[in-house]
Amino acid sequence: MTAHSHIPVLPEEILARLDPKPGETYVDCTAGLGGHACVVGSRLVPGGRVVLNDMDAGNLGEAAERVGAEVPGVDVTTVHGNYVGLPRQLMRDGLRADMVLADLGFASNQMSDPARGFAFSYDGPLDMRLDPSAAVTARELVETLPEDELVRILREYGEEKAARPIARKIVAARNEGPISTTGQFAALVRSVVRYSGGINPATRAFQAFRIAVNDELGSLEGLLAAVERAARSTGEGWLTAGARVAIVSFHSLEDRLVKRSFARLEQRGLARMVGAQPTVASEAEVLSNPRSRSAKLRTVCLCGPT
Repeated sequence: MTAHSHIPVLPEEILARLDPKPGETYVDCTAGLGGHACVVGSRLVPGGRVVLNDMDAGNLGEAAERVGAEVPGVDVTTVHGNYVGLPRQLMRDGLRADMVLADLGFASNQMSDPARGFAFSYDGPLDMRLDPSAAVTARELVETLPEDELVRILREYGEEKAARPIARKIVAARNEGPISTTGQFAALVRSVVRYSGGINPATRAFQAFRIAVNDELGSLEGLLAAVERAARSTGEGWLTAGARVAIVSFHSLEDRLVKRSFARLEQRGLARMVGAQPTVASEAEVLSNPRSRSAKLRTVCLCGPT
């Protein structure tokens, strides 16, 4: 899959919320294949800068190449790693962001590649790492964690009601042999949670272990804390006065963290939330891009000096 076949979610809504202007600096915490960066970057010329960050080095390289080709005239900076460390890196580099976007979804090429192990619709290694160079895979967690820790992951990150029976099944199955593929893991979960319409029975378990492997909620909490610190700061930080911060979440655990953090900023007079309710995809967008169905966009504009 090429960068051009990946469709970014809520592009027009994000453009309206971030309101990019020529010469500003846009920071994309989860660059993916560069779709959002091209949309926003086109409004930054002349003199603007796009900072691309991603845990997937391959996608990061593709995103940088795409932005350079489609948006000539903007400076492109790349940072490889978890976005939780991005604010510190920006300060080290002497950069301040006018706009920040974190799209917490996945690039289509990650989901459709069986070797990455994100989807139960393809049989591949039980991996789930956003950064392929990271040490811990989903297989390692499934095959080594004690039952109580498996239960915690399934309950906290997957909101799975059958967490205990699934954990027991995992422990029993791994005593018989390795659980090394997505197909094995999905079948194991489906043997406990029967399909009764609605979402696939394996959906919550896959979400739970993907979040655990990549520390997704911890990373989001770290980014939100960095935004709050910058909003409180009276010195030089990584966000400019009036910076716009937009986050696209795809499930309730993420959205809850974003909603609470942005509400705290507004209650303290440090930021203004753009809209009382999250922005969601139109019916037309959902039809053309089904993955946008669960996307929720929340945005704040910082009020005071940072």
